[in-house]
Amino acid sequence: MSQSDPEFSRLRAFLWPIHRHEIRKILPMLLMLFFICFNYSILRNIKDSLVVTAKSSGVEAIPFIKVWVLLPMAVLLTVIYTKLSNRFSQTTVIYILISSFLAFFGLFTFVFYPLENYIHPHQLSDYLETVFPAGFKGLIAMFRNWSFTIFYVICELWGSIILTVLFWGFANEITKITEARRFYSMLSIVGSLGSFMAGIGGNYLTVEESWDQTLVNLVVTIIIGGIISMAAFWWMDKNVLNTPEYEVLHLAQRQLPIKKKLSLRESFIYLSKSKYLLCIAAIVVAYNLVINLVEIVWKDQLRQLYSSAVEYNSFMNTQTSAVGLIGMIASLFMATMISRFGWTRTALITPMIMLVTGGGFFAFMLFRNDLAGPVLALTGTTPLMIAVIFGAAQVCLSKACKYSVFDSTKEMAFIPLSHESKIKGKAAIDGVGSRLGKSGGSLIHQGLLMILATVGASAPYVAIILMAVIGLWIVSIRSLGRQFAKLAGKEGCAEIGETFTTPAPQTAALKDPELQTAPSTLTA
Repeated sequence: MSQSDPEFSRLRAFLWPIHRHEIRKILPMLLMLFFICFNYSILRNIKDSLVVTAKSSGVEAIPFIKVWVLLPMAVLLTVIYTKLSNRFSQTTVIYILISSFLAFFGLFTFVFYPLENYIHPHQLSDYLETVFPAGFKGLIAMFRNWSFTIFYVICELWGSIILTVLFWGFANEITKITEARRFYSMLSIVGSLGSFMAGIGGNYLTVEESWDQTLVNLVVTIIIGGIISMAAFWWMDKNVLNTPEYEVLHLAQRQLPIKKKLSLRESFIYLSKSKYLLCIAAIVVAYNLVINLVEIVWKDQLRQLYSSAVEYNSFMNTQTSAVGLIGMIASLFMATMISRFGWTRTALITPMIMLVTGGGFFAFMLFRNDLAGPVLALTGTTPLMIAVIFGAAQVCLSKACKYSVFDSTKEMAFIPLSHESKIKGKAAIDGVGSRLGKSGGSLIHQGLLMILATVGASAPYVAIILMAVIGLWIVSIRSLGRQFAKLAGKEGCAEIGETFTTPAPQTAALKDPELQTAPSTLTA
């Protein structure tokens, strides 16, 4: 739908490019996404506050958690998701997984957390600190505060499983490519709004004198938000998804007319045989790798400035509101950017911004001592505060790009694929691929910590790796853009602002990666 469509005025095309008959479809999706993003933003701040400010812990624990706990749990949950999808319909899987996550958050808050002094092995951990080198501090902290570690992991998986795999997988299934530019720009705005409100709500629910009460307030709010999102989906399922057009959502994978059912191992083989899905995977891994490389260094500076959980969480809430506000502003122009600049150039915005801001952040880190005098004279603040503010600006812009242009352009790329490619490929890419990116960044930090002992000392090496990954990210986007234009067809190219070229006969295999996979490989 072009923005010049006479049905829309110029202002409506900018703020609400939705037809009347589409409102029943889009409003429940917006409500679901708002509360899922709202919960994720609050959870992200809680998990960092718990782990970073825990007893004998710090930011050094995060790389170890992401490698030794988060990655295996991501793979396990992807296996569970695949098995649930084979046994139950997509709608039932949504209810099962959201309910399970909410139940865990309640269990942790009202059972595990009050018993932390009894269930955490502090004496054994103190002994281990005297035995192992200083580089193992993060590993010992992960073990010492094991219930916090599990909570950190489940909070992270809410983002990858509930937000990325479940919601966006569902949105891709019911959205047509002719609706995608308009729908996804609105979804981006609401996702950013959820983040913005989470920051405001998080600070409102914070009790400065008591972190325990703050945690209870935040988790109860998260549970209520999760229930509302399920209620919105229930209404949509009963009133919108009850036509033959959406029958696929109410069937288990084993009931679908698919020639070959793939196990998890075969799903990765399936992924590896499709250049199209590999490019999407490369983009997802690159984003998560880059953001993880930068965030660990920044959070180390933040931990030095704010040592208590309440102070740390309050700063993170403020930063989350800034991310949401910037993301909302960017999302308002999302549809216009895709229409004017095309899918490829819009997708390139995220790596280019991360290249500039990441480079600036590490340049300041490396030359902070040289700049400290002039900055102190001009601003009256400490070099540590300047480092935290500069890093916060980098994180804000990076995450705002994710909520606006990154998620929308990435999810649009799934739309032309077959149902099986969306389900299996998306589960592998988003359920595990994003974790590989974060775990890859954590492995890099972990190795550097073993050698250099501190996060600050490893910053120059992290900066070099960062620039190389962003370069590969840009190459993957350009390749995917060419393939996306071929798959989208003439009408689709008009919607995504790309130039249509008649595809060569062999590119038809892109329509379904199974066509590119040898039968002998699939039956292995």
